[in-house]
Amino acid sequence: MSLRTCVWMIVTCLCLPLSMASAAEPLLEKTDLFISQQDGYELYRIPGIVVTKQGTILAYCEARKSASGDWGTIDVLLRRSTDGGKTWGPRQQLVQVTGDLPINPVAAAQKLDKPGDNTVNNPVAIVDYQTGAVHFLYCLEYMRCFYLRSDDEGVTWTEPVEITPTFEKFRPEYNWQVIATGPAHGIQLTMGPHTGRLVVPVWLSLGTGGHAHRPSVTSTIYSDDNGVTWHRGAIAVPDTPEFVYPNETVIAQLADGRVMLNSRSESLAHRRLITTSPDGATEWTTPRFDEALLEPVCMAGLVRVRLPDAQHSGLLAFSNPHNLERLDGKAAPGKGRDRVNVTVKLSEDEAATWPVQRLLEPGFSGYSDLAALPDGTMLCFYERGSTDGKTIYRTGRLTVARFNEAWVRGQD
Repeated sequence: MSLRTCVWMIVTCLCLPLSMASAAEPLLEKTDLFISQQDGYELYRIPGIVVTKQGTILAYCEARKSASGDWGTIDVLLRRSTDGGKTWGPRQQLVQVTGDLPINPVAAAQKLDKPGDNTVNNPVAIVDYQTGAVHFLYCLEYMRCFYLRSDDEGVTWTEPVEITPTFEKFRPEYNWQVIATGPAHGIQLTMGPHTGRLVVPVWLSLGTGGHAHRPSVTSTIYSDDNGVTWHRGAIAVPDTPEFVYPNETVIAQLADGRVMLNSRSESLAHRRLITTSPDGATEWTTPRFDEALLEPVCMAGLVRVRLPDAQHSGLLAFSNPHNLERLDGKAAPGKGRDRVNVTVKLSEDEAATWPVQRLLEPGFSGYSDLAALPDGTMLCFYERGSTDGKTIYRTGRLTVARFNEAWVRGQD
């Protein structure tokens, strides 16, 4: 055996186990960030999560004083992690509401809300990779929208600026009475002629139907000047007999530069609705149902884990309750199914197919949002458990799961 061969074999033996171990070691860790009926709040719901340009994780949610539903006294809370989600700082209240807000008339008409119950709803963060800032949107009483910004990794925030006039521009086409951003997170476009654009999915409702949230349509709002001014996009998913009450929507930019929306609806097909646009605002394609993505009528999570390069395919991750059953036997077309079995799915072909999936949380588990660390570790911030053991609408806790691609692929 030559010296060169011997050296090559030694190096191979030393290096291969390390690389194989790093590729094959699965990771799954769960940390509860908000537990219901603690710290003055009955419920914590509607999770959102982002990773800043510097790698800080921001996890935020609605903190509800009662379990009565989406209307009532609701605050927005935030927790930060600077070590990849291993430890978390104390909670901070992101939105301070003083005095009594005017209540939404459609909520008052259905006796869903009353004076003094200040509703802060649908928090959405957007990471700015150009400036390093974090932009943040939220709504008040489902009828006004505000903008905040942090330039220090979410430690401090600017005073809120109202951007409701952006939504007023929808009225000639859709005379909304209810507006909502996201929830979950928005994105910044990182390629194409509109690089740097901030895009946030929104939904609008006439407020005449159930829970004053129906009927509804989805669209986007966007900013081309780092959040200083905002503009409306075209209606992306209309309300039709086929596409019934589209609402809460997640977003990702595809490797070819197109922007994809993935929407919840109450359609009879019980599948997620997909539409794409060249710029995140205009020329949306006719929506289509993704047969691989079940729709129990619940918010979902979507994130780009990596872009394709010479060594790897691109990777997108999706999460939602993978279930179309009801324990009470009352499953019906277009009606909600049990929120159980939050599952993570992976796509390596820009959401054309989702061949890999793994159950993250059996039992009660509902809304979720996804983020990814620079090393490819994924984060799912989601609702799980129940305060009464009977319904997911009384979510027991909000949990962050840290996991890697090896775990999702079942390599354990």
